[in-house]
Parts: sequence; structure tokens; C-alpha cells
Amino acid sequence: MNHGLCPVVSRPGPGLPLIAPLVLSVAALPIAGCGGGTGTTFRGNTTVTVFATGSANDQLTSFRAGISSLTLTSKTGATVNLLTSPIAPDFIHQNGIVQPEVTTSVPQGIYVSATASFSGGGFVCSYLIENGDYGTEEYGYEIPEPNLAVTLPAPITVTGSSMGLLIDLQVSQSLSQPVECSINAGQTYTFQPALVLTPTALAAQPTSSANGLVLDQQGMIASIDADGFSATNAYDGTTWQVTANQNTVYQGVGGLSELAVGMPVEVDEAVQADGSLAATRVQVYDANTNTLSVNIGPLLNTNFTLEYPGTNEVPNLLFMARGVAEGTVPYDDVCDLPNWNGNGAAFQVSGELANVKSLPFPATFDASSLAPGQLVAATTHDPAHVCITVNGFSAASTVTLVPQTLDGTVEAISSAGDFTTYSVQLATYDLFTAMGSQPDQVLPVATPDTVVVYADANTQTLNTKPISVGSIERFHGLVFNDNGTLRMDCAQINDGVAE
Repeated sequence: MNHGLCPVVSRPGPGLPLIAPLVLSVAALPIAGCGGGTGTTFRGNTTVTVFATGSANDQLTSFRAGISSLTLTSKTGATVNLLTSPIAPDFIHQNGIVQPEVTTSVPQGIYVSATASFSGGGFVCSYLIENGDYGTEEYGYEIPEPNLAVTLPAPITVTGSSMGLLIDLQVSQSLSQPVECSINAGQTYTFQPALVLTPTALAAQPTSSANGLVLDQQGMIASIDADGFSATNAYDGTTWQVTANQNTVYQGVGGLSELAVGMPVEVDEAVQADGSLAATRVQVYDANTNTLSVNIGPLLNTNFTLEYPGTNEVPNLLFMARGVAEGTVPYDDVCDLPNWNGNGAAFQVSGELANVKSLPFPATFDASSLAPGQLVAATTHDPAHVCITVNGFSAASTVTLVPQTLDGTVEAISSAGDFTTYSVQLATYDLFTAMGSQPDQVLPVATPDTVVVYADANTQTLNTKPISVGSIERFHGLVFNDNGTLRMDCAQINDGVAE
């Protein structure tokens, strides 16, 4: 995925805590017309915002990799470390979308190489076992020297008052061998990072991940002030600060004055020239902060049954979750949310896409239209702040359908009203495919390996080649179960990643 100002030529290598730090070299390949031509004058410093993103297929549920330093080297040999502290993005959550990590001041000039040092991390995948059990495994990775992946981008020209730099981890290319979740459960893999570093321009009014629009920042409000708030990221535990203004759209609350510490939020933001974040949209999943936690992950089963101690069996929502609660760091768990229909859980949809009501099909998300594979955010109110408690199971208070990224092969292209539609074939390991074959689901999906994607004039197309039958693309949006057919309302399209 090229978010940058110049073309990128990448040369990726092969494939929980690391056994040794890794230094990844990123050297430059000169390209005519890039890297600052004759007459470019460099004066002073440029404000640079560093973003993280991932390029991944649908095999893994999460992939966290710690990066402890990212150092640029200029043509003159000068160096600058872009990271003031380590970062540990979840590159699956950031698949095709961006997360700002740090803003720093960088001396202007042409930078011809970079090095990145890695620290701990791991990845998770979920799968269905033949006998109907569920496997959700966390894998560690270690890095043997000296097999280091190297990518060669174009020279990076740092100039002007502000710009962005994008760290793009090619996930599937960064593991030494194919991941076989159900066969090699718990094994350690060799991590050989294929990292691409490219420049990206920041627009005054950003429209996509390519020019400074940040989508789907999810977490819990940590503090509030007169100008905005800070929140704890649900995926990496870091805290980010946003400002609000008269153009900020609020969903679930009436405005900034109604926000409270501990509320779970989904935020879209515009990166400003100074690196600050201005909230364009703030959605509150659950306004009741009493013993509240939020758990975000894909549904594994929509009609799972568990027996309460001393009670009868009741239906449960089963999903692999990344969760955060007030006063805790993010945790991984398999969540069983019982009696979600009987206890009156509120079902709702992310407000990121404004065209849901104009879709040419009934875009419904409720207790009768769930599908294994849908990405949801569920809130619970339990003093233990966990999905599964010692004496029972936390009941869901709200269940929100949130945007997700799907990677697949385009099988057919058509139209429906103002929308272009793409029939997309998913891989066998995709959770929609793997989990959709289970019997007795709330609303069985006829073809769980196929999703129909709806794109309109507001869909951001960041793919580098025209979409055609047979092309592999990544689609980011909301997935609905329309009477047994999977349909996505698409916000953004990126180049795909092969199986």
C-alpha cells in the first residue's frame, strides 16, 4: 500500500517475547523525480507525524509487534530517532487504516536509509476444530540472527512545515513459515519483519488514511478538559489526546459536556499540521460507566450454549476479544456473553458510515441478524471487569457492530442504485468462512465464504490498480447479515494481500 509521495519498491524477506532485539535496515533506492530535486532548499525542521499501519490477509485475529526505535539517516550521514518511546501497534486492527504513534521535529533534508529495532510481541488466530470446539491460540515469535528482512523504499524528502511517515508492516511476509493455527497450536515462529517506510502528505481536511484521516480509534475515556479528552487505546494500552470543536459529530451523547471518564468510545480524527488530533466523530458505546468494560473482537458463535451454575442452559455470544476496563491494561480473552437477547442488550451500529440508511438492502444488526465473523464491541457491567467471572458470566449491556477489514478475491462486479458492488471470495481461514459453517446459528449464512461489497462515491479508493475480476483487494467497512447473505457497506479500499 503506497500512501506516500513517491513510488515504493519493496523487497520483503521470508515470513511472546522476543529472545533478541532486531535491527531492521531500510535502505533507499533512488528514483528519478523523487527525493528532492535540484533547487530544493532545506531550512530548519519539519513537524513529522509517524503513523502505523498493516498489510495483512484475514488469517490472524491480532498481530502486535513492539518497535523500540526508528532511526533515519540522511545523505550527509546525520541520524534522527523518530520514536521518543517504544510503540506496539496491533497491525491487524490497523489493517489498511492508520494509527498516529508520535509527532516529532525532524531536520529537513533527504533521508536515504532507516533502521528499526524491535522488541516483544505475538499474534493470535482463532479457528474451528472439526468436533465443533473452538481454538483461539496466542503464538510467540523469536528472531534468529542474521536473517533480517530488508525493504528498499524511495528516498524520503523531509521538507515543509509538516508531513507524515508511514510504518507499514507486511504481516504475512514477516513470518518464516505459514501459520497453521489448529495444527501447531502454541508454537513459536520466526519473525522476519518486512517493513515499508513511506512519506505521506497531510491534508488540511483529510478524507482517508492516505492524507491524515484516522478511523476507528477505540478505547476508554481517561480524562476530560475544556478542549477535548484523552482515551486509553483498547489495543495497545497507550493514551491519546484529542481536541473537539463545533464540527465534531457526537453519537450516543449530546456533546463534549456529556462525556465522562470511563466511557467506551470510537473516534475518527483529523491529524493537524502540528501533529495534534481533532475529533471529527465521537461515538459512545455505553454511557453507563458503573463497573464498565468494553471488549472488541470477532464473533465466533452466535448461539453458543453454556450452563450457569445451578441453572439451565442459555444462549451466549462467543467471541475473541481485546478488552479494556478502567484502571487496567488491555487484555485478551474469549468472551461468553449469556442471554444477550433475554437480558435486553442494546444492539447498535457504528456511526462511521453515514450512508447506512441509503444502502439498497436492509442493513440490520440486531439479535436476529448476527453472523460469526462480524467484528463487535460489547460492553459489560461487572465488578471483576472481565468477560468470564468466577461465579458466572458477564451479561452484555450493549453490542455494537464496528468496521472491519476483509481481504479477498473479486469474483464479479455489478451495480445496485448508486453503488458499485463487488462479489468477493474469502479464504478458507477467514472467520466468516470457518465459523459460518456451524449449525444452529441465529441466522445461518448460505455462502459464508462470499461477501457482497457496496461502494459509492464516498468510498475512499486507495488501491493502486483498477479493480477487476480476479484482483485481490482489502475492503474496510461494516458487514451485515442480510437474511443469510453477507454484505459490506465499504468505507475504504486498499490493495489486497495474497493468501
